[in-house]
Amino acid sequence: MVKIVALFCSFGLGVCFSLLGAISVKLMPRLKIDQARFGTLVTGFMSACLVASLLMGVVTDRLGHKPVAVFGFAMAAVCIFLLARSKSYATVLGSCLLLGFGAMALNTAANTLLPRVLFEGKRPLDALNLGNVAFGVGLLLAPLVMSFLFRKMSYENTVSVIALVLLAPVALAAAATYPVGGGAAFQFSKALALLGEPVVLVAALALFCYSSLDVSFSNWLPAYGKEVLAASGREVAPDAVDASAQRLISVYAVAIILGRLVASQMSWLIEYASQFARPRAVIEWGQRALDMLKNVAPRECVVFAAASLAVALLIGWMTWTRRPTMGRLLILAVGLLSAPFFPLIVGTTNDRTNPAMHGSVFGIIFAGALLGGATVPKAIGNLARGSSIRKSMILLAPLCVVLALAVLFLGHFSRVAQ
Repeated sequence: MVKIVALFCSFGLGVCFSLLGAISVKLMPRLKIDQARFGTLVTGFMSACLVASLLMGVVTDRLGHKPVAVFGFAMAAVCIFLLARSKSYATVLGSCLLLGFGAMALNTAANTLLPRVLFEGKRPLDALNLGNVAFGVGLLLAPLVMSFLFRKMSYENTVSVIALVLLAPVALAAAATYPVGGGAAFQFSKALALLGEPVVLVAALALFCYSSLDVSFSNWLPAYGKEVLAASGREVAPDAVDASAQRLISVYAVAIILGRLVASQMSWLIEYASQFARPRAVIEWGQRALDMLKNVAPRECVVFAAASLAVALLIGWMTWTRRPTMGRLLILAVGLLSAPFFPLIVGTTNDRTNPAMHGSVFGIIFAGALLGGATVPKAIGNLARGSSIRKSMILLAPLCVVLALAVLFLGHFSRVAQ
């Protein structure tokens, strides 16, 4: 049962992170706000998540996973219901702030449980990749379901359905049996000392860069899609434009799901491919190339650093294209390439830190992720005032370069420690 709870927590986090982007095209006219003020809602949510991440990590190490998981589902459901019914900007902003605490409770519970309960705790990196597929499912289904329901139901009822979905697992979370945590042995001084650990700081920087990309895509893709459609010169009905733009989040979510599924089975896929002569030659050539860099970082870090540089180029292409089909393909490619980064960073960091402190470690490094999510999407929204979301997303390209360097350094710290 605890495996199901961990997957539901990851799923719920995906719903929370996609929510504002999914309702943006309806919420902005409802509140009569522009892109900059909507960006403030995103920043408020991510800022609350930053504080909550540090808190939930410590609470998880001290009290265990059950209270954190139950609180996460209940708080997220209540806040989403408030978003469904609120009509003032102040109330919506308050709901976004509280939603951050529910989302981070689900986040911490999921990503500290998954490596311990999947694959019997023997394949933590694969467990994080596979478990975070549920995050992608939440990221996919929430916008897809709401895009459909917005045509059948009112805004209030549509968003309330999502609240009920997150309320349902509360009983399951309360009844499950969880792995034993640090409990009374937990010491706050040890958690505070983690702020001086190089591997923790580099991991936080890497997640800052990755989250800047992920949160920006989750929240600005609908606006990006509408601008690309407008630039293409096609005449499309307003409702159809909104629906098409909202579905871009689903395209990105599908890419996240596929990318993490493939990453979780990579060792099996390589072994299977090596049975054929031509793929085997390619694999052997790639292996020799990676061996040249073995003293720099583990092979998976080198591969994902190269993928991050490729993502930077794809984002540059996204800001230039005026073809909706090409825009969707580029979004799909970015999602596929970047999907394994989060599990890789968390898994590599966990390998070099005390298991009894993984909640606190995750809280600190994810605070770095949330700082990126709180600042970069807002910067994109501000820049779009004098330009467009499509062109403003170029801000993400240099962050992908920094991410590549951070992943290499993270792997290097791991290599040196070994």
